[in-house]
Amino acid sequence: MSSFDGGSVASSSLQPSNPAVAAVADAHRPSNDVPQPNPTSPSSSTLTPGASHFPLSSSVHIHPYNPSLEPLHLPLIQRLISGDLSEPYSIYCYRYFLHQWPSLCFLAFSSTDPTVLIGAVVSKLEQHRGGPMRGYIGMLAVASSHRGKGIATKLVALSIDAMIEAGADEIALETEVSNTASLKLYERLGFLRSKRLYRYYLNGSSAFRLVLYVREGTAKIPTVGVPHPPFMEDFPDDKALYT
Repeated sequence: MSSFDGGSVASSSLQPSNPAVAAVADAHRPSNDVPQPNPTSPSSSTLTPGASHFPLSSSVHIHPYNPSLEPLHLPLIQRLISGDLSEPYSIYCYRYFLHQWPSLCFLAFSSTDPTVLIGAVVSKLEQHRGGPMRGYIGMLAVASSHRGKGIATKLVALSIDAMIEAGADEIALETEVSNTASLKLYERLGFLRSKRLYRYYLNGSSAFRLVLYVREGTAKIPTVGVPHPPFMEDFPDDKALYT
């Protein structure tokens, strides 16, 4: 199974049809009071702008994923992200990220209707082959009706801030070579193209691996090779999770 397409975007906003679910959403109305990393913290990076550099309209509320609201939010996340993916992902893939790293995942809701999910970013943070702590942006989606408003940039910036605060040395992702909008977004945030992965996705599309080095000297940190089948040679750490 391929890694997630960090540049995927869904095609429509979503709303629960169950009145009881909507009531739960209203009771947990999201807030714009998203915790921001302390700029004086030793873990903060000077190599990438923080989320505070990207103001967002008051019509959008963003908050970290709350595991206690999984019955409500997980179906919305699945439907939003699956609208424009290069390949399908099972519920277990979503839970792999959301259960272990909820603080690195952020959801955007409409302020006029807090039951409508309009954007999401799903990320993780692990040590990469015994070397640097690598953040990984697994999924990014914004409903088509809300694109062009800076929501995707804000979501990614918040996730980057959270990963840096948690100790990330670098952050990586993959996106289709044809996804121009995604490439522009990430490169504007400082990501570099490190590798081209041919026929990376199940649909035959190739991908670029992008990397953001958030701490000086990260590229020089040694890693330990991991035995893996030949077809995983370029990306053993991500592919091996689901095979």
